[in-house]
Amino acid sequence: MAIAQIEHLIRYVTNAEGETTDVLVSIELWQQLMNTINSDPVSGLAWIDEQEPKAQILADLQESMRLATTGETFPVSKFWEYTTV
Repeated sequence: MAIAQIEHLIRYVTNAEGETTDVLVSIELWQQLMNTINSDPVSGLAWIDEQEPKAQILADLQESMRLATTGETFPVSKFWEYTTV
């Protein structure tokens, strides 16, 4: 997201002396900025996912495969509980 695209969406807060002290942005813009900051541009993964130890990723995949081969399934709502931690 280029600065030129969002300049008109930014509002500045000034103190009594007229000095700029803070910036206000809409929730929508804030969420877009956070998604941009918190994800890897190459993989698209969130920063926290990039930091997860490879051993844990492998263990999670192995457990998922074990559950899948036994036919154990979960409702989608359960999936979102795990992905939004």
